[in-house]
Amino acid sequence: MSLFKKIVGKILNQPEEDDNQDLIKLGDQLKNADLDYKFAQLFTHSGGFFNYCADEAEALQTLNHILKIEDIKSVFCWDADLKNFLDVVKVPYTKELELFNDCAFITCEYLIAYDGRIMLSYNNIQHYHSSRLPQKIILMANVSQIVTNLNDAMSKIKRNGNIRNLTSISGSNSKLDTPNKDNTKLFLLLLED
Repeated sequence: MSLFKKIVGKILNQPEEDDNQDLIKLGDQLKNADLDYKFAQLFTHSGGFFNYCADEAEALQTLNHILKIEDIKSVFCWDADLKNFLDVVKVPYTKELELFNDCAFITCEYLIAYDGRIMLSYNNIQHYHSSRLPQKIILMANVSQIVTNLNDAMSKIKRNGNIRNLTSISGSNSKLDTPNKDNTKLFLLLLED
């Protein structure tokens, strides 16, 4: 039996008594795994929806599928590159966060393999607090953005200079981020560099 099947089997059969302990145990089991595999496992364990995309064409197909399945009508998106994807799939978007937005389509700073969290900054969500984002969030990131832990992310941020308003988000099952709404759906489109 593969490590993936063992882990999925354990996750499905475990009671929900202490999610933080579960996350720590799963992290320990994956300590020698590749960073991308470890991040994917911990991200999905926390309630996120992980989508690996080999290229932009596959990312576009996956995005279109998510938009249709989730019945998304209006998207908050201020990133110029991401707007191109929305133009192709013909979904309306706003540059400013509006109450009627039922989804946010954003980038991120880093994907943290240690606990499956996603680090955001002003570059990704402008001046908005992560708790104000819509209940559905679609993120696009590259494999090269996966880092081992928060220390690695912070070191890279210090080297890159002026990055403001750092925060992190995780799936709806995670107890790591208190402002996260229980019914938030977090979709990740992870692209090869």
